[in-house]
Order: sequence, then C-alpha cells, then structure tokens
Amino acid sequence: MAIKVLVVDDSIFYRKIVSEILKDLPDVEVVGTANNGKVAMNRIKSLEPDLVTLDVEMPEMNGLEVLQEIQDQHYDTECLMISSLTTKGGEIAVQALSLGALDVITKPDEGDNEANTNQLTKEIEPKIRAFVRKSELKTIRKGQAPPQKSRVKPQEVEQYRERSTRSQFLQKRTEKSRVVAIGVSTGGPNALTKLVPELSPKMNVPIFIVQHMPKVFTASLASALHAKSSLEVKEAADGESVRPNCVYIAPGGYQMKVAGGARGDKIVRIMDDPPENNCKPSVDYLFRSIAREYGSKATGVVMTGMGSDGKLGLQVIKASKGVGIAQNASSCVVYGMPKEVVDAGLADVVSPLGEIAGEISRTV
Repeated sequence: MAIKVLVVDDSIFYRKIVSEILKDLPDVEVVGTANNGKVAMNRIKSLEPDLVTLDVEMPEMNGLEVLQEIQDQHYDTECLMISSLTTKGGEIAVQALSLGALDVITKPDEGDNEANTNQLTKEIEPKIRAFVRKSELKTIRKGQAPPQKSRVKPQEVEQYRERSTRSQFLQKRTEKSRVVAIGVSTGGPNALTKLVPELSPKMNVPIFIVQHMPKVFTASLASALHAKSSLEVKEAADGESVRPNCVYIAPGGYQMKVAGGARGDKIVRIMDDPPENNCKPSVDYLFRSIAREYGSKATGVVMTGMGSDGKLGLQVIKASKGVGIAQNASSCVVYGMPKEVVDAGLADVVSPLGEIAGEISRTV
C-alpha cells in the first residue's frame, strides 16, 4: 500500500515541483495540495495523509502553527518541513523539528529551475524512502502483514524492542572519559531537545555535537537548546578554547574538529574541508579528531539518522579504547546511523533515548 502525501506550500512552483518528484517515487501517492495552513488543516482532516510536506513560511498559518494544530488534534500524520535558507525560516524550522517534525529540506535557490529541481529531488528521495520503511516497520510491529513488496525483513523487527544492553568492556572499564562527542541526523533536533537538558554540569567535560543541518539552522538550534539547558550551548567558532560544561554545535556547511593548542590546551577548529559521507558537517570528521586528541578518554554517541556517518569515526574511537554508545531502534526516528554502529559491534551501550544522558554520565 502506498503512503498518502499532502503537499503544502504557498508557492505554486514548489507545490508543482514537489508533487512531481513524489509522483515519480514508488510506494507514494500524492493525495492533494494546499496553498496555506488553513486549507492544509481542512485537507488533512478530509484526506487523512500519512505524511505532509510542509512549507515553513506561509500566510494564514505558518508551518509551525500547522504542526502544532496537527498535534493538538491528534491526527495520525507526520510532517516533513520545507524551508528557505533564511534566519526566520531556520528558527521556525528548528522549532518544528524540536516539536517532532521528521526532518527539514531547504529550498534551493540556484536561479535555474532544472538545477533547483535536481537538488530538491536529491534531498527529498532518501527522506521519503526512510519514511516508507518506517511505515512498513510500524505495520509489521502492529502484527499486521507487511506490504507485498516490503523491503523490511520480519527478523529486523526484533531490533525494535525497547531495551538496553551494555558490553563487558564497559563493565570492566575503570578510567573516565574527558570528552563527549555526539553525532545525529534525521530526528536529531527533537532527540537533542530531550537529551541536552538532561546533561548535568557535574559531568564537567566538553560536549561536541554534529547535527546534519544546513547553514543558518545550526545557530537557531544552539539557541533553542541553550534556553532549555543548564549547560552553555553554542554554535562553535573557529579558534575558541575548549571548556568543560560547554556544548559545541558544529556550524552547518562546515567541518568541526578538536586540535591541540599552543599552550597544551584544546581548541575548536571550523574548517571548509570537503564533505564526508555527503555530509558537512560530518560525524566521522569530528570523531577522528576526538580519538586523536583524547585517546581512550572519549565517549562517542551515535543517534537517530539516515546513512552510516559516524561508523568509521566511532571505529577510530573504539580502536583508541574509548566508549561507543548507540540509540536503540525503537526510539529512533530513523534507525540508520545507530544500526550501522550496532551491526559493526562498535556500541558498548545500546540505549533508548530517555536513558542516553544517564549512560553518558556513567562514562565520565
């Protein structure tokens, strides 16, 4: 059975382009469009879509207001936000993501319709595939028969049980970590909104976060997390000293690493190096520097997200005798990045989102 999608955007160009991209994808049915938030709410009620692609900045009701109304009315539909690369758009999108929107796609602005369409297709396709897979798993977990052409193997459902596991290495470990590095992608802002406020100043270590996000958005994310946390949370700046109880968010569109300073201290470096795993910032890029600078006194955490970014970097942390933590399947929006880590045997702890702060605390 195809997932039903409603396309919501105040631009007729983007309504048309997004609809055409979706119609070309397998297992997807575009059931309608809407040009503002109020029309969208009426069509959500009548069409009952599984997924709404939702423009962030709209007249009548903006994307955040629509998302809030969907939640207030308990509609069984999820939202994929589509935003322009503006400060206002970034702030609204981050709020929406923190409220549980699946992910955010940025509107390309190349000045060429074909280039814009190709870029948007590249952004939308993997996120829709991840949503289709999530829907299939949800169906199987309810005890219903999977769709005929389902890509989910029934045995995979076992990974989605709510549980924690802990390795013998961690049980025997005596030294404490002096740094925490976290990698996260799809579903990350909502997960970080729950995790970061639970991190205690008693940890007294620096925390580095790579969240796959575009430019502009990471500053909004840092600001939103700072308002909810007892720790300082900031978008990292090149050359600043590494301090305990400070959470450094990698700026969108750049790579972040830790390096040794001239006085024997640690400093943050923000680099315009190439993407890794098609990601900039990249978790692998950060994790390698963490392993180099902190050796066995490092904790690497891989949370919800598509792809495999973080796997190779955590491999380096583990080779240095550091600790690996992965979010468990049932609490992930997309069980991609953590699955790669778990399947490779790199996770000393596999934990539900609500227990990850405690697991981090135990390692420091």
